[in-house]
Amino acid sequence: MLNTLDDYPIHQTSDPIAIPASTDRNVYDRAWYNGYAADGSYYFGLGFTFYPHRNILECHFSVVEQGGRQHCFYASRRAPIERTDLAIGPVRYEIVEPMRQARLVIDDNASGISCDLTYTAQTAAILEPKLIFWSGTRKTRDSSRFTQFGRWQGTIRHPDGEIRVDHTVCHATKDRSWGIRALGEAEGGAPPIAASKGMFFVWAPLIWDDHVTHALIYDDGEGRPLQRAGFVAPRFADPADLLQPTEGGEDHMADVRSRVRYLPGTRLAAHAEVDMVDGAGNTRTIHCDPILKFQMKGLGYGHPAWGQGMWHGELAIEHESFDPNGVDPLARENMHVQQVVRVSDGQRTGIGVFEHICSGPNKQAGFKTATDAG
Repeated sequence: MLNTLDDYPIHQTSDPIAIPASTDRNVYDRAWYNGYAADGSYYFGLGFTFYPHRNILECHFSVVEQGGRQHCFYASRRAPIERTDLAIGPVRYEIVEPMRQARLVIDDNASGISCDLTYTAQTAAILEPKLIFWSGTRKTRDSSRFTQFGRWQGTIRHPDGEIRVDHTVCHATKDRSWGIRALGEAEGGAPPIAASKGMFFVWAPLIWDDHVTHALIYDDGEGRPLQRAGFVAPRFADPADLLQPTEGGEDHMADVRSRVRYLPGTRLAAHAEVDMVDGAGNTRTIHCDPILKFQMKGLGYGHPAWGQGMWHGELAIEHESFDPNGVDPLARENMHVQQVVRVSDGQRTGIGVFEHICSGPNKQAGFKTATDAG
């Protein structure tokens, strides 16, 4: 069970690195990124995940251009013992320099979707508060995550054209998480985990000239906070100025809040406000106006066939394309979205992403049933 990482002084238990500390089948280790043009002309996302107890290594990649179809590439294989083996068929994910630079290559394949993209960090990695959820006596989530901002450079080809990704206009958010998360096929021979009674979720990494802001809001259907966090951190135009990517110099907020106005007939934000409340009680209200929508099912979130952590065999490659503006916005698989947003706090302007899910009956949004809409 040894792999090459066992030669580094990084062990957390007496077992080899290939053996997670927990035996929970839902142990995972994920790298996730988005990328988007400052004018909202395109958006793409990447998820690359190890599930050591499910024996799965998977990749989701999806891209959409303004007014066009969303194109999705899916790849899965049996997970290798070697954790540095980050290849699935035509896909290669490379950690060029930890917390500074990474590369994704998808070679030409039958999907018509390929890319060669390099991510470079512009902020330190900011650790979010640990997230723990329970269902009765069992943890359904116990995970850590850090968020980092940066730029992309490279090329994307898809069935409808090509995108020249220029680092001067293409922003990036990196989301690196690990732990336990209930995904994939449900366990057989056991009662199902209790269904969620609704949630109000916001994840809003926003970019300004010389700094970034980030707000995370996770409330239940009654409006009670399960997790809230916010921070302001410096952004470095020159990556060489980022001396210690593990030391962000961030200012953590005392509270964050959000209000959403929905498009009629949907649970999709037409406009949103995010309040960043500092330790002195001062509130900075950020207005978010969407300019492009991305369906998160293209990265496996809620996808009925290519959901995260699902077994597809020793090696499987698939793809699909759809009109993101033609899907049923109230179907379960379509309610999870990220929107590229222009932002303003009355003094400054910026760009960013507003990720939002409002599910089930929800007091905060005023929805009395799971099918109510704006």
